[in-house]
Amino acid sequence: MRLTTFTDYSLRVLIYLAANVEEPATIAQIAQRYGISRNHLMKVAHGLGQKGYVVALRGKGGGLRLSRPPADINLGELVRSMETDLAIAECFGQKNQCIITPACSLRPVFGEALEAFLAVLDTYSLADVAPGKHGAQMVRLLSGN
Repeated sequence: MRLTTFTDYSLRVLIYLAANVEEPATIAQIAQRYGISRNHLMKVAHGLGQKGYVVALRGKGGGLRLSRPPADINLGELVRSMETDLAIAECFGQKNQCIITPACSLRPVFGEALEAFLAVLDTYSLADVAPGKHGAQMVRLLSGN
């Protein structure tokens, strides 16, 4: 399974914010640090705000902040909320055209694998992945020092 770029960038934004909890971060700062499109990151930040993961602060000293402590942001929940389609094969989608679906034994295997994938993510929070045991190194990498 491969996560969409939208979910990948969502995770990166949250990791950045978790590593820099003292002050808000701007979209421009985050985009520059990761070397990703500012325009795409604006859409990601908007989605994170709509789903309650970040708060946007306006004005001088504004930017993005986590809406809750990193320990309260579950990775499984985040992936489920950011991914628009978790169908890992055609037979999981609404436009399934596969003629062997009624007799196929692969679909339950893929279903079990997807559930296992999400179950593992459910055991982790943002605090577990950022900044964590590599906190100093993560902050250095994200600050450009």
